[in-house]
Amino acid sequence: MLEHSRQGDGKKELTDLNKLADEYLRLAYHGIRAKDKNFNAEFELDLDESLPEVNVVPQDIGRVLLNLINNAFHACAEQRERASADRSVSTYQPLVSVSTKLNGKKVEICVTDNGPGIPEQVREKIFQPFFTTKPTGQGTGLGLSLSYDIVKAHGGDLKVETREGEGTEFIISLPA
Repeated sequence: MLEHSRQGDGKKELTDLNKLADEYLRLAYHGIRAKDKNFNAEFELDLDESLPEVNVVPQDIGRVLLNLINNAFHACAEQRERASADRSVSTYQPLVSVSTKLNGKKVEICVTDNGPGIPEQVREKIFQPFFTTKPTGQGTGLGLSLSYDIVKAHGGDLKVETREGEGTEFIISLPA
């Protein structure tokens, strides 16, 4: 709750978002593996090498990336549990990918997973503070709300595209 109400005091600086995306993807993966030795997933990067450095608060954008990537890995873990319960779907391979691209005057960072997707009845609530679909004790419901606020404070946008049973993509769009 303190994170959500905190006023940003970080300073913006020119930041290599490719480097940030790479760093936080690895950090999230190894963080989850440290908590759950049985967790395993593929992850990949597709980084636009022509991406310019962007004026952001790196710690804040890093927090957004870490939250989105952690959520993606958790979605994959949930999908793996569903697949193992349904023996007919034993070929499921969890995959999280992070990509960057320059799109006109915007820089986009996409975090994509092949998890279960977000059910239609909760999509409009996911950016609301304290909304969570996780079991009690496993989530505060502040991660996506905080991420949304951080991206908006940087003059950007955070959108979600999802298909139930196929996966989810969060798109961070920031001014270049």
